[in-house]
Amino acid sequence: MNQIKIEEVLQRASSCLKDAGVDEPRIEAELLLAFCMQLGRLQLYLARTEIIPPKIETVYRELIERRCFGEPSAYITGEKFFYGRRFLVNRNVLIPRPETELIVDSALEWSTLKQEQMRINSIDLGTGSGILAITLALELPTASFTAVDISAAALVTARINAAQHRVENKIAFHCGHYFDALEAISPKPLYNLVVSNPPYISDLEMENLPQQIRGYEPNEALHGGEDGMDGYRAILKKLPDYIQSPGLLLLEVGAGQKEIVENLCRQTGLFRSINWRRDLAGHPRLLEGEIN
Repeated sequence: MNQIKIEEVLQRASSCLKDAGVDEPRIEAELLLAFCMQLGRLQLYLARTEIIPPKIETVYRELIERRCFGEPSAYITGEKFFYGRRFLVNRNVLIPRPETELIVDSALEWSTLKQEQMRINSIDLGTGSGILAITLALELPTASFTAVDISAAALVTARINAAQHRVENKIAFHCGHYFDALEAISPKPLYNLVVSNPPYISDLEMENLPQQIRGYEPNEALHGGEDGMDGYRAILKKLPDYIQSPGLLLLEVGAGQKEIVENLCRQTGLFRSINWRRDLAGHPRLLEGEIN
């Protein structure tokens, strides 16, 4: 029986992933092998001269093949880290992106300024796997939280994540289309912190998405209508009925959408100020709208 060292297996896998057009093939190869061996990446590095168990090598080859065919690593492993915490992900929810952490940063900064004046009551519109509501619930233990998603399957995932992070009793989950999910509640709830990462991919952009996104991630979490703005319009239409003053609206936007989203917000007449946070590439990514 051939004995193969971990480093040799990683080199082969990295080469396959590179040929398949995967970005950062060595990193992905290491992440998938660490998952197979139930090791951290540092532990894997320290063990790179050891012989890989044959059963693990067989499983690893299968995972690398799936990744080469386009399946995202997060769906293969069933997990993704966000704001330093592990979250369950599956094909019912969008894979968390690093730029979405800007929402948490902004919410925490604003909350630090406001907590002495009022109690934070927050809603996450389009919660998906629950990363925003759960992370904020962990970071703001005295605040209240609501999480809404149109997908019942996504809410199942969000509830599991909330339970794993022990905040399931701090978050009220509702199934429905943004604020419409709250229509049956009386009296009408009011929020002073509204966060959302709506679908913002237009019809044309959907056609040109990479296969690893278009073929695996849920369409309803990506597609924002003909111009990508359907979710923003729906949120802003009902926002006056559910927002408190002083309040903050945080909206993640796609590349090139700054002007149209800002104009939609200004048309409501709700905002005392509108500011932007940029992602690591320098693109305007997060709209911060302070309510009068």
